[in-house]
Amino acid sequence: MKAIILSAGQGSRLMPLTEVTPKCCLQPGGVSILEWQITQLAVSGIDEVIVVTGFGHEFVEELVDGFDGIKVRTLYNPFFRLSDNMGTCWVARHEMDGPFVLINGDTLFEAAVLQHLLTDADHYPITLATDQKFSYDADDMKIWSERDRLCRVGKTLDMSHVNGESIGMMVFTRAGAEIFVNKIETLMKQGDGLNRWYLSAIDELAQSGVVGISSIHGLSWCEVDDPVDLAHAEQVVKTWPVRPVRELETGKPMESERKFLSRFRDK
Repeated sequence: MKAIILSAGQGSRLMPLTEVTPKCCLQPGGVSILEWQITQLAVSGIDEVIVVTGFGHEFVEELVDGFDGIKVRTLYNPFFRLSDNMGTCWVARHEMDGPFVLINGDTLFEAAVLQHLLTDADHYPITLATDQKFSYDADDMKIWSERDRLCRVGKTLDMSHVNGESIGMMVFTRAGAEIFVNKIETLMKQGDGLNRWYLSAIDELAQSGVVGISSIHGLSWCEVDDPVDLAHAEQVVKTWPVRPVRELETGKPMESERKFLSRFRDK
């Protein structure tokens, strides 16, 4: 199966760390976010990874050249400064030609998360990995589900219906891939397509009953949006049983990154 990672963004909330370096190349636990992702994908049976790049694409291209044991290649989004991640999905739509996994470039996850999602992949054309917690803030990509069916997904849902959040990972059957590509192509022809999240497409599809959920509650994952998240990610990845080769060799983040993150630990 193929995995597509959306890594075109800069990560402006992580400045100055991302002034030159793209977010996916930051190093929680001494290894880049992208390397953590690809390592977990490789041990979960994924045999090909496409990393969609944009800001700092040359850093990502150099990084993926060093991978062994799994096919990894990049796809450049030349419109990354003008588009949100639906535009990035549109650039990658020709890669969505069969079953695939779609992952946000800032979602870190242990292999067990993806493995659990894949066991639930045959119930719906599209299956969203979700988690639950006690409360949700304005930045959470919240969900409303009924049993294993997704009803809505978005940041501004009616809180009386919210019962989980998207973790930024989903799996598509062949039929689901076709449905998703058709929806993206339709939405991109509209005036605001470049400014939309791809999950707005999933939200519309969910209302037609073709999207399910897979709760990964109790398994380890995190996202990296800001310095507090990055400091937290350093602690989270230490607990994972599957570790990138380079982490075993170095195990140390860049010195500038280490000093910067020391201000945000325990917040």
